Amino acid sequence: MPSFTSAGFSLSYDVAGAGLPVLLIHGFASSGKVNWVDTGWVETLVGAGYQAITLDNRGHGQSDKPHDPEQYYPSQMADDAVALLDHLGIERVAVIGYSMGARIAAFMAFSHPERIASVIFGGMGMNLINGLTDGNDIIAGLRAPSLEDLKHPTARQFRIFAEHTGSDREALAACMETSRQPMPRADARRVEVPVLVAVGEADVMAGPPEPLAELLPQGEAVVIPKRDHMRATGDKVFKAAALEFLSKTYSSGSNS
Repeated sequence: MPSFTSAGFSLSYDVAGAGLPVLLIHGFASSGKVNWVDTGWVETLVGAGYQAITLDNRGHGQSDKPHDPEQYYPSQMADDAVALLDHLGIERVAVIGYSMGARIAAFMAFSHPERIASVIFGGMGMNLINGLTDGNDIIAGLRAPSLEDLKHPTARQFRIFAEHTGSDREALAACMETSRQPMPRADARRVEVPVLVAVGEADVMAGPPEPLAELLPQGEAVVIPKRDHMRATGDKVFKAAALEFLSKTYSSGSNS
């Protein structure tokens, strides 16, 4: 994978297809490949005529993995995403983020609205503002000596996922400490770009999508039927809603 430098870190990315660029920001303990390639998102977007850009966030995938929690605030990772756009010479882009990636996308849309045509928050509803209640359990689970010691269901889920992806668990624990920083309600009200909030019907981690969409000046919500946080990622209803949203909020005219 090619790489670029942001804030002293070497970060990996990939680009597929041609057409209007869509930046894909993955969730916690995942990677560009796991979150977006393996779930069919890159193929779907390229097939619809877009260029799909995947980024491995700091601490993940093939990017540098600091163990310092001070390096994982969502505003810092939002700056990484903007640095990638600068590296690629892209002025304006549509962004799709999932879970932690949606939080990063929200901070990006707040701080750099001129770089974003529209944005999709997948797997992130009202807990963008309310925060993540299971964060400390997830941290403890990542640092536990073995999976057998874990009883908390969410902690077990993320520990299994981290081991499956071959992740640096100490880097992930550091990331979880600060990347879950909530967005102030007043800041969410000032995200002016069009936003689609897409959350699984059985997703207890994200919080409901509708109240967040109502806070956002140009927000709309979609519920992904019968899906929880992990299984909503590559869902066909999610993809169809995203393509429809992009078709009405992102065009050659909106990118100029």
